[in-house]
Amino acid sequence: MILAIPAALVLLALIIAPQLWVTSVMKRHGSQRAAIPWTGGEFARTLLDSMKLTSIKVEETALGDHYHPLAKSVRLKTDHYFGRSLTAIVIAAHEVGHAMQDATGYAPLQTRTRIAGVADFIHKAGAIFVIASPVLAALLRHPGGLFVGLAAAVLMNLVAVVMHAVTLPVEFDASFNRAMVVLEHGKFIPEEEMGAARHILSAAAYTYVASALIDLINLPRLVRSLWV
Repeated sequence: MILAIPAALVLLALIIAPQLWVTSVMKRHGSQRAAIPWTGGEFARTLLDSMKLTSIKVEETALGDHYHPLAKSVRLKTDHYFGRSLTAIVIAAHEVGHAMQDATGYAPLQTRTRIAGVADFIHKAGAIFVIASPVLAALLRHPGGLFVGLAAAVLMNLVAVVMHAVTLPVEFDASFNRAMVVLEHGKFIPEEEMGAARHILSAAAYTYVASALIDLINLPRLVRSLWV
C-alpha cells in the first residue's frame, strides 16, 4: 500500500502536468495587444492567401483549434479567431501548417485522416455496445453480456492510442517544420519573442500528449479487466 500511493501520484502527475503546462503557456502569452496588426483569423487568412491556398476557409469554432482536411478549413477558437495576442497569431500559424501539409500531400496527415474516419465509426459503435451491455446481460441472464461492453471499451481505447500515435508527428511537423519556418522567414514576430513562439508551438503539439498518456495508462487496466 505504501508503494501504491507514490505510483498513483506519479500517474496523476503524468496526466495532469502536460495539461497544466499547455494551459499555462497559452495563458501567459494570451493577453491582447493593440500593436498586433491582425486577429488570429485575419493572420490565418493572410498566410493562406500568400501561399495561394485561397480555397481553404478560415472559420470560428467552439470545438478547439484544428484544421479539418475534409472541409478544407482552418478552425480557430473564438478567443484565437478574434484575438490579437501572440498565442492567437502563433496558433493560427500552427493550424495553417496543417493546411500546408494537406496541400503538399503530407503522408502522415493523409494516414491520420483515413484512420480518423474508422476511429469515429468505432467510437460511435463502441459507445452503443458499452451502453447496451447491461441490457444484453439482463436479456441473456448472464454477466457475460457485460464482457461485450468491456471489450468495446478496450477497442475504443486502443483505437484512441493509435490515433494519438499517428497524430503526434503530424502536430510536431505542423509546429516546427511549417509554422516556425513561416514565422521566422516572414518576420511576423519580433526576434525577441521567437522563444515565446516556440513555447506556444510546443504547447500546440503537446496538447495531444496528455490525452495520449491517459489512453496509454487506461489501456492495460482495461485489458486486464477482460481476463479477470
